[in-house]
Amino acid sequence: MLPLLQEVAADSVAAATEPAASFLRDSIIQTTYLAASVMFILGLKSLTKPDSARRGMQQAAIGMLLAVIGTLLNQHIVTYQWILIGLVVGAIAGYPMAMKVPMTAMPQFIAFSHAFGAIAATLVGVVEYRELRAEGHLTSGLAGALGFEVLFGALTVTGSFMAFGKLQELITGRPITFKGQNFFNILLMAVAVGSFGFLIYQPTTAWAFYTVVGLALFLGISMVLPIGGGDMPVVISLLNSYAGLAAAATGFAIGNNVLIIAGALEGAGGFILSVMMSKAMNRSFGNVIFGAFGAPPAAAGAKGPAKEPKTISTEDAAMQLAYAGSVVVIPGYGMAVAQAQHICRELADLVEANGGSVKYAIHPVAGRMPGHLNVILAEAGIDYGALMTDVDDANRVLKDADIAIIVGGNDIVNPDAENDKSSPLFGMPIFRPWTAKVTYVIKRGKGVGFSGVENPLFTLESTRMIYGDAKGALGTLVKEIKALDEGH
Repeated sequence: MLPLLQEVAADSVAAATEPAASFLRDSIIQTTYLAASVMFILGLKSLTKPDSARRGMQQAAIGMLLAVIGTLLNQHIVTYQWILIGLVVGAIAGYPMAMKVPMTAMPQFIAFSHAFGAIAATLVGVVEYRELRAEGHLTSGLAGALGFEVLFGALTVTGSFMAFGKLQELITGRPITFKGQNFFNILLMAVAVGSFGFLIYQPTTAWAFYTVVGLALFLGISMVLPIGGGDMPVVISLLNSYAGLAAAATGFAIGNNVLIIAGALEGAGGFILSVMMSKAMNRSFGNVIFGAFGAPPAAAGAKGPAKEPKTISTEDAAMQLAYAGSVVVIPGYGMAVAQAQHICRELADLVEANGGSVKYAIHPVAGRMPGHLNVILAEAGIDYGALMTDVDDANRVLKDADIAIIVGGNDIVNPDAENDKSSPLFGMPIFRPWTAKVTYVIKRGKGVGFSGVENPLFTLESTRMIYGDAKGALGTLVKEIKALDEGH
């Protein structure tokens, strides 16, 4: 009798303590998620300023760590075997990849990373739909959340891979267009949205769900094909927004609060950044997605420059730089491609050692992703205070500069953006290096910029061309200035 009473007592204690343990575990999880969300918000705020951006990344990383810890405490986890395998494989693949990727290749690496995050969201959506449908627990609300998740998730998968291919030059960076392409894309989107609506009306209709998945995968390819490399800053931020929306929908589908918060932050942040990038190019979202910007206009080649650009020897340019009081460097994507940021820093050090000041004018859409050139210059140890990211502020400094040096830039300094209404660049905010006393343009050749139009800046009286690779040309200038300094 006594053993039986002891067993009953033990069961009673276990039954009493189980709700308390479950409540404690849930409280810890929700507290961890709350702390993670706060860190995400703080990280996002810190990223708005260059001098606090590094701290912002650290805060966001801590937030993600807390979110992972909270998720691992979930009582619905049956076994940790596959989770541990995933952690190990991910760490083995991700750490070396991130450490070896140069800053110049960061845009394509981010596009590549977006694709895998979107794959995870899409797979979760597919698995949840299959399980809920089999269990008979699928409601219109859950079907809507899952359909929204796979729509934006699958679109982001193929769209990100396409962006990676264009940036990595595995496929042409130029727009790929065909007759009726815009109508075809809109028709696909309409069918996908129609299938999505039917899925909400009839949640157990599997064909509607998988139609959304398939069309979204195809849309990711067809919508990025007509977009040129010059629009990649907008595309990457827009894909980032899509990935965030997919994550938020995943959170609603599986009841995960931190996914809802983090996904909403990412979705809203990516959308706002896309709007800012579009405004910086004086273009709308529709124009970015359907405009095929970057295809050279037929008349561009026929117009031609009014006269031949004037060149300057590196010896003469170095002489003027050595005694310049104020220098403004305007970097473009060519500087990133040539990996000339370190030699650019060395040139600035020489100018400053001789009593001059050096500032850097960074255009919002220079590079291949938002903040690309800022990161590259920071990697070279250039002080954040020397970076000017506001176009109007930079133009005020350029008016008083002795020398403006354009390193691998073209369209962001094209006067036609202000003067020629027929130019595809018209209305785009640009720098005005011609207001400085003299302008040096370091350029590989006489070709046009990504927009396919000539740049009249190169033929102005105050402009001098230095043809060659950005790294090599800057290196020669550094050697000449050092020789002058040693001669004194």
